[in-house]
Amino acid sequence: MRVLIACEYSGKVRSAFEKMGHDAVSCDLLPTEKPGFHYTGDVFDIINQGWDLMVAHPPCTDLAVSGAAWFKEKIADGRQQRALDFVQALMDAPIPMIAIENPISVISSKIRKPDQIIQPWMFGHKETKATCLWLKGLPKLVPTTDLKEETMALPKKERMRLHYLPPSADRWKIRSETFQGIADAMANQWGKV
Repeated sequence: MRVLIACEYSGKVRSAFEKMGHDAVSCDLLPTEKPGFHYTGDVFDIINQGWDLMVAHPPCTDLAVSGAAWFKEKIADGRQQRALDFVQALMDAPIPMIAIENPISVISSKIRKPDQIIQPWMFGHKETKATCLWLKGLPKLVPTTDLKEETMALPKKERMRLHYLPPSADRWKIRSETFQGIADAMANQWGKV
């Protein structure tokens, strides 16, 4: 299967599909952090190259409700609409199977509700981070290792680690990286569709 992982610099989801034997390519404006097939540039340069599946992680900076305090400014200067237009263009790509991944965001109210909301604890990580999936031609992900009970027993700052990260130059990168258990579930489940 030919798999495009859009808006991914980490190579984590791409590598999970590669391990399953798929022809996987990641694409981002940033260079990859993990060796493998990666296109550094605009995803729309390569989106029409006959992909079977695309998993896209569009930037959430101007979309996520965690930044709602800045929505007025982002709406006024057009950033939020440009981000929504980007998401819609990804959804409309000529690819038979598409998954768009993003946190709780205005995509739900401005484009459409997600098909599924997942948590890291559903896939073997003792953390919370609600992640929405908008799906086309794909089934919902089936949880692999349910650690909800153990996760909820942790102190809030531990289970919500990403929320409580201190300010830093790479905080946005750390917060945006896909959990390995979720990447593996995507490859193991969607790679067999």
